[in-house]
Amino acid sequence: MSPRTRLDELHAEMTAWRRDFHAHPEIGFEEERTSEIVAKRLAEWGIEVHRGFGKTGLVGVIRGKHGAAGSNRAIGLRADMDALPMEEGNDFAHRSQNPGRMHACGHDGHTTMLLGAAKYLAETRNFAGTVHLIFQPAEEGLAGAKAMMDDGLFERFPCDSIYGIHNSPDMPLGTVKALTGTALAAIDYFTVTLRGRSAHGAHPQQGIDTVAMAAQVINALNAIPSRQIDALESAIISIGQIHGGTSNIVLPEKVELRGSVRTLKPDVRDRVEELFKRAVTLTAQAQGGSAEIDYKRAYPPTINTAEEAARAAQAAAAVPGVTEVLREGNPILAGEDFAFMLEKNRGAYLMFGQRGADKGGVPVHNPGYDFNDDLLPIGASYLAGLVEQELA
Repeated sequence: MSPRTRLDELHAEMTAWRRDFHAHPEIGFEEERTSEIVAKRLAEWGIEVHRGFGKTGLVGVIRGKHGAAGSNRAIGLRADMDALPMEEGNDFAHRSQNPGRMHACGHDGHTTMLLGAAKYLAETRNFAGTVHLIFQPAEEGLAGAKAMMDDGLFERFPCDSIYGIHNSPDMPLGTVKALTGTALAAIDYFTVTLRGRSAHGAHPQQGIDTVAMAAQVINALNAIPSRQIDALESAIISIGQIHGGTSNIVLPEKVELRGSVRTLKPDVRDRVEELFKRAVTLTAQAQGGSAEIDYKRAYPPTINTAEEAARAAQAAAAVPGVTEVLREGNPILAGEDFAFMLEKNRGAYLMFGQRGADKGGVPVHNPGYDFNDDLLPIGASYLAGLVEQELA
């Protein structure tokens, strides 16, 4: 039986799993219920389970039935489990039951696809070697991949190569993107605290206006990508939060800016950080104030190795329902902590389109997003087929 045939039989069951995860979202390092369900299902299918990696992360181990005993060939398959701290805007039956929590990026679907592949692989074991099923917490900005690695993930479960998957509402169902080289951006986070002198709104000359200072700083930062970085390179500086003041008649003593920086190349990343710090410091000083900068490098760029990207593309193309595999195209300026795993291992991270004629097209991180369940057997078949291909 081929992976797609069996996973089509499991489609309704996988849909129920996915919608249950969607209805009970948990944010980074709090995925207790999700982790428990995953561990229970793996154990029921006779899969060896190891818990306690990155707090709520776990690893399932399946050994194939072919090849010499003790074969040390192994690959890793990774799925993220966490949700986002945001309110859901949908009204369907499986909408979030946890206020302020939502599966708005499709990690409920990623977890389900890996579970579906796990069930098929546990039933068939039609491969030689070992597959490590990595269910990871806290991808959304908290570096759960690194936390699992810090807990000895790859020392305990070494992999010859490792693979990840993500849904894409930007591409139609049946389309897959398998780039060689940089697939996603590096992401850095910052907090800038601007300090001035408080004053009455009627006498601004007696103070140092941190709100006006913040406006000038934002303008200076927005000019960096457009005027100080080569137009053929990629750099984005985004201000996501502004905090300051408690009264509409008082100039605040301080204003705080928070946001992110995204780049594709290490040298551009270095240059943007340098320009960022200089622009903030000098602009604040020019306004008579000062600035404190907390600039943290979060995720490195996600870089697919050439051979593994090609082999992943081959496995994706073999899945019934996949109509196009894109080997060329632009990277995505989102960040992914799977990048840490690819710094340690060879491997590839693929994007699977999920936009259908009437569903799956709402962008991720949007209150109206939902994972398209029609992708479940396609993605699970890719993961299972990849194991059978690589550990043939």
